[in-house]
Amino acid sequence: MAQEPKEGARIAKVLARAGVASRRQAEAMIAAGRVKVNGKLIESPALNVGAQDRITVDGKPLPAPEPARLWLYHKPLGVVTSTRDDEGRPTVFEALPEGMPRVVSVGRLDLNSEGLLLLTNDGALKRRLELPSTGWLRKYRVRVNGTPSEALLAPLRAGVEIEGERFMPMVVNIDRQQGANAWLTTGIREGRNREIRRALAHVGLSVNRLIRVSYGPFQLGTLAKGAVEEVKPRVLREQLGEAAGETGAKKRAAPRKEAGAARRTARKAGVKGPKSAR
Repeated sequence: MAQEPKEGARIAKVLARAGVASRRQAEAMIAAGRVKVNGKLIESPALNVGAQDRITVDGKPLPAPEPARLWLYHKPLGVVTSTRDDEGRPTVFEALPEGMPRVVSVGRLDLNSEGLLLLTNDGALKRRLELPSTGWLRKYRVRVNGTPSEALLAPLRAGVEIEGERFMPMVVNIDRQQGANAWLTTGIREGRNREIRRALAHVGLSVNRLIRVSYGPFQLGTLAKGAVEEVKPRVLREQLGEAAGETGAKKRAAPRKEAGAARRTARKAGVKGPKSAR
């Protein structure tokens, strides 16, 4: 079967979008001879398929892809943001309520971080939300050991280079000093690995608690630890445009223009302060 490099999508991506497995798992299924396209067994994931192609897995037709969906999850401490952990630590996905479809995380929170984690059933939506070009600010409450000052934090607001890696300017505000510790509100747009911890350590401050409180217009609010709540489809469309519901959409959301407008829309639509999942 001829590939369709312009209109089609990689077979592993299509399998993942249909909720059959992750892309990596889909590639393993293909290698194991479990996938056919138009009645022909395929041996490589290097194949594009289109809407007209008939795909079966273990002899069963591929289910139609679900619309893109997004959930808010309050990640507690001590839970790993991965599908499995070699050290046997509990993972985010093991802790999710029964009945949820297969989901992936939008970005990560490390073992010792807590707060808002976005989950989605759509790989394209995940990548769109992770791109720094979306312009969405991720805000954190951060407790540090030390006595920060405006002068000490100034380099972070300008952007710093750490071990040859350039960090974009950060939003850093001092909230209050509590004995040997201080609380900061910090905002970043890139989400590099351990970005906040590394940046604050660069100016001599040690992070001992880190809580993500918002990701763009989506806010942790009063969501209980370990609870999950789905973002209403209408809210998702308002924040990301109609492309949020398209399978394999090539459009990318452009929410940069709307930091204020998006927050107002989100509040009206009930994104801020969601109730705990039941």
